[in-house]
Amino acid sequence: MNNSSCAICHSPKAPHTCGICSDSLCKNCAQFLEEDTFSFMRKVPEQLKHNVYCSPCYSSQVEPAIAKYDDMMKQAKNLEVYFKDQGKETRNFKRDVPSYKIPKCTDREETLLRLAFFAVEDGYNALIDVDLRSEKIRNGSYQTLNWSGTALPANTKARR
Repeated sequence: MNNSSCAICHSPKAPHTCGICSDSLCKNCAQFLEEDTFSFMRKVPEQLKHNVYCSPCYSSQVEPAIAKYDDMMKQAKNLEVYFKDQGKETRNFKRDVPSYKIPKCTDREETLLRLAFFAVEDGYNALIDVDLRSEKIRNGSYQTLNWSGTALPANTKARR
């Protein structure tokens, strides 16, 4: 336990440390970030992997990243999705990029949302050839489903 004083309020006991600037912080001055805040990102930046931040670092580094992440999530929820059996609608789209793969997920909707988030992260506005599959996992009398999915990202023209 770190016994130095808090960098913000100068309290004598400061058990936490800012993840970016390494200043000592008391519990009242520390800004906490949950571990799964950026769970849909493929690669989380190094400064966002910490759980504790001071107020200046949180407002300058973390809040803009959370706002950008929320905006990307909103775009992912409104992405155009074409499943594998919709070949007539997608026959003119380019298929020259590698496909996205989600190997294991707990929910069908979360699998689709993760694929859509990957597409938004890379600057695409549609998913084509989406293939979602489930696998039954049995443990005695208890049964769950594991979902996996693949999709190709694409850019569609704006509708007239």
